[in-house]
Amino acid sequence: MKRLIALFLIFLSTFAFANELTNEEASAFGDQTQPKAQSYSNTTFTKNLYLSYLNYPNHVFRNQRFVVEIKALITRKNFNSIQTVFLNGNGIAPSNPKEIWKKLETEDNTYTNKFYFKAKNPNFVMPTIEVRLYNGNQLVESRQIMGKNVGFSDIAKSDERFTNVIASQLTLIGTKTKQYNNKEALTIIDINAKNSNLEDFSLKGFEEQGITVFEENLPDQHIIYNVTIPIHKKNIIFNYYNTTKNQFEKIEVPITFDEELVSTQTDLNPNNSSFEFYKKIAMGVLSLVLLVLLIWKRKYYILIPFLISLAIFILFAMPNKTITLKEKTVIYILPTKNSTIFQKVEKESTVEEMKRKNGFIKIMFGSGNYIGWVKEEDVSTN
Repeated sequence: MKRLIALFLIFLSTFAFANELTNEEASAFGDQTQPKAQSYSNTTFTKNLYLSYLNYPNHVFRNQRFVVEIKALITRKNFNSIQTVFLNGNGIAPSNPKEIWKKLETEDNTYTNKFYFKAKNPNFVMPTIEVRLYNGNQLVESRQIMGKNVGFSDIAKSDERFTNVIASQLTLIGTKTKQYNNKEALTIIDINAKNSNLEDFSLKGFEEQGITVFEENLPDQHIIYNVTIPIHKKNIIFNYYNTTKNQFEKIEVPITFDEELVSTQTDLNPNNSSFEFYKKIAMGVLSLVLLVLLIWKRKYYILIPFLISLAIFILFAMPNKTITLKEKTVIYILPTKNSTIFQKVEKESTVEEMKRKNGFIKIMFGSGNYIGWVKEEDVSTN
């Protein structure tokens, strides 16, 4: 009888040990999809917050801005705010760490958020993301989701046209060019981009350049960029990497000079000024009066002033002499060597000559709408 009782006790002990071992194994391997839960509330044995990634990159390029999208399924009701904390990251941080979580209309108790990161060096470590639920100032639950490994590489090291921009979309809005000095022009470029690092935009081969306006409302960015270029350059061509098409895209910026009149040149077209018009009318009227007096009085001393006034009137009324400019002639705003360049003539052009000064000729061109100065040596003698 004692032997039977002893065997029975040994069987019960073995069964209890096996059951405990089974529970430990289930606890260690039963939940592979979610990270270990952390709870700061009194309900430590309940789980009402589940995290998962909706979008996560496998590979990124240097200086690329990329997005990590997270979904949070929240089954508890006693919370009124969500906070996000980034832990254990190295060499990388989100651009929008305080982004507000958005509740999905199509799914109950489901929230999503997008965080934007920028990879600057290959040694970065993506952070663990912790989501905390608060009821007022009380933390009711918190969960973590581990960061994943992301591949990293450089891009287009030897491409002289690459602007350092990696984007899902880049659009050239507009461009404007004005003469800067005798040898250079100033070009202004207006660009929009999506999911980009537009703040890194740079054109290789130009010394003076920079961003004058930068606007960001992720995922959208906008810049106005200025660059000083050689005066005779016809276009600017640059590349960016399109992450949607996984290829380089070429953008061509045509150089077209803005032919606005300079406000300080108040006497640009004297033929159109009221003063010149009234001078012509006055000399015409004076000549007519002297002619009537000459016929009526028949006094020869009236003949001399009549001839003088008539000559002046004819001189005023005569059209300007025309001259031909050589191809590639540069038109200046003022008759000085250091004057700003107004325009460049690509082929031989006929213009009106107005007057000469210090080796320069004042000309009228563009149907009388524009005035400028050219060097006498740039006038064709044929």
